[in-house]
Amino acid sequence: MFVRSALFLSAALMLGGCDVKTELGKPCTLVRKATAEEQETQGRKFVEIHEKDIAADQDFISFGSLDCEDLVCVRDDQSPRSENPEAFAQGYCSKECVQGTTTGCTITRTVDDVEEGLKDRMTCRPLLLDQDTLDAIKVADEGFYRRTFGENNSPYFCAGATPTSQGT
Repeated sequence: MFVRSALFLSAALMLGGCDVKTELGKPCTLVRKATAEEQETQGRKFVEIHEKDIAADQDFISFGSLDCEDLVCVRDDQSPRSENPEAFAQGYCSKECVQGTTTGCTITRTVDDVEEGLKDRMTCRPLLLDQDTLDAIKVADEGFYRRTFGENNSPYFCAGATPTSQGT
């Protein structure tokens, strides 16, 4: 009797617990790969990017952010900026997506830390060079490609749609 009850309870919990939450939209700090000198003096592979290092009205994608499960942090040109140029630049967690799809970029976070309006703007769009250029760089110098783009093979990521990305 106990075994049947345990199996029934396990099955009920598994069926009821299929709502997968991701870190998509979670706030994160933008990082860049550390220089050899920074790695030697600070002992870190990645360092934070400051507000002064990013031009206004620009999309920015950061690979290696430990704040995000997929290690991808994005800030689109509509994201809020800090007034302090020395502050660490903030973005939101993203992930690769498939061009032309409408699924996969839905923010499921239920906490209040998602940037206001981001849930309504989230879409799958290119943030890197076009696919042909990425492929050409990879063929020409795979080491450079890996150092620059990591294991990412697509220019498409979940990001907030902006007037610039919509062609307006």
